[in-house]
Amino acid sequence: MVAALPLSPEEVQHIATLARVGLSEDDVARFGEQLSQILEYFQRLGEVQTDDVPPTPYPLPLHNVMREDASRPSYDPEDILANAPEREDDLFRVEAILEE
Repeated sequence: MVAALPLSPEEVQHIATLARVGLSEDDVARFGEQLSQILEYFQRLGEVQTDDVPPTPYPLPLHNVMREDASRPSYDPEDILANAPEREDDLFRVEAILEE
């Protein structure tokens, strides 16, 4: 394993600038250590042998929980509109909700 190089204060400040985050000098030192550790973890992950692991977009198997999309007869408009307070032809009539 190749040892990760610690980030310089200038690199930490550059990352903070890209993220639009203001850092104090104490923050730069603290986050420099933390970011260096994170980069080391990524380096370790890169060394893991994954040749026999197939690429998968999801860790768990997925299945469709929706019903099959099948056509079926529609309801009779008279039955649907039987209790409508107001109707216009085969449509519900509602008050306009947009202001002029």
